[in-house]
Amino acid sequence: MKRALVLTIMLVAGTMTALMPSSAQSATTIERAQWHLNKLGCDAGPQDGRLGTWTKAALIRFQSRHGFSQTGKLDTRTRTRLLAGTGRRCDTRAVPWQAGKRRQIVISQSQNWVWITDTRGRVIVQAGMIDNPSVLRKGTYRTGSYCGRAARVKLNRSGSLWLDNFVRFAPCGVGFHQIPRRMAGGASIHGTNILGTNMSESHGCIRLSRTMSLKVWNFTSGRTTVIKVV
Repeated sequence: MKRALVLTIMLVAGTMTALMPSSAQSATTIERAQWHLNKLGCDAGPQDGRLGTWTKAALIRFQSRHGFSQTGKLDTRTRTRLLAGTGRRCDTRAVPWQAGKRRQIVISQSQNWVWITDTRGRVIVQAGMIDNPSVLRKGTYRTGSYCGRAARVKLNRSGSLWLDNFVRFAPCGVGFHQIPRRMAGGASIHGTNILGTNMSESHGCIRLSRTMSLKVWNFTSGRTTVIKVV
């Protein structure tokens, strides 16, 4: 009698699991992924079980950190590495070896990332960026004035947008600056939560958070080397 009752309960439980909506099952997986992403400094936002823009951005930062395809999807390879607890932190990365060791700013297109290093090649600060891979070529640049345009403009204007803390380093209009703000109202054209991803594209400049743009501004008071690696 007891054995029959146990079997009945098991059958009912199995049926309920089979009938459970796939979205509910995946929501649990996404919650777990969000927990791991936040623990690794990838910034997935609230642990809500939804694969929204914030979580997709975190997945891209995780994928770029590990050299995976930057899809923003919780695919098998990403999920396996993430849920196994063997993932690397997203917010701390080694400077690409191609950059060498010197006082400079290093840009990695493949990682959507920027480093500022001292004379020994040690990282002073690092952060995510948004750029346009089709504009800036791999190579060495120097901050300064190009095409008769100022090297540094605290409040640069581009059409209907403000480009705060603009530091030019490539001909003619390419520079570092804060995420553009609309002149009407002052709102940023996109959030800081997608920095370090391929979810947006600049017109050629390197978009940064306000904090990082100020770090670059203060670091480049004179001519400064800028290295772009793939």
